[in-house]
Amino acid sequence: MADYEAKWYVIHTYSGYENKVATDLLTTAENRNLKDMIIDVKVPTEIVTETVGEKTKEVEHKIYPGYVFVKMVYTDETWYVVRNIRGCTGFVGPGSKPVPLTDAEVYRMGVEQKVVKVSYAVGDSVRIIDGPLEDFVGVVEELDTDKNYVRVVVSMFGRETPVELELSQAEALED
Repeated sequence: MADYEAKWYVIHTYSGYENKVATDLLTTAENRNLKDMIIDVKVPTEIVTETVGEKTKEVEHKIYPGYVFVKMVYTDETWYVVRNIRGCTGFVGPGSKPVPLTDAEVYRMGVEQKVVKVSYAVGDSVRIIDGPLEDFVGVVEELDTDKNYVRVVVSMFGRETPVELELSQAEALED
């Protein structure tokens, strides 16, 4: 089993059945001893502030209504389990074999978060190590680890210019 790697797949569900499908899939995986094959199931949501009249409240919205993400090792057995969950209409992908999401899609869609270790803070000097401004040096002006974002002020053409980067595109300058 070591040569199988779990990947993220997208399952299409009936509208409103996303949470039920996710729960049933996890329960079925546990009951059939497939927890090492069906690793994780997610229904990505976001908190939105809604205003009705003069009242505001925070509401959880599904980012992708009608879809559930499942991290699993694809085999005939796991395919069968997923396809036979009540409320599931099938995998997203051409033909009968589902296509896994790429790592970039997984992070961009918010299914998984990349964990980036940050060795710098606001006010520190950093070197840009990726992108069009590679090898430029600047000072960290703003940092948001939750949003994977850093603003660095670099000197270009005699002007101080703020540049927005992903956390992994900058590294602390070594003294």
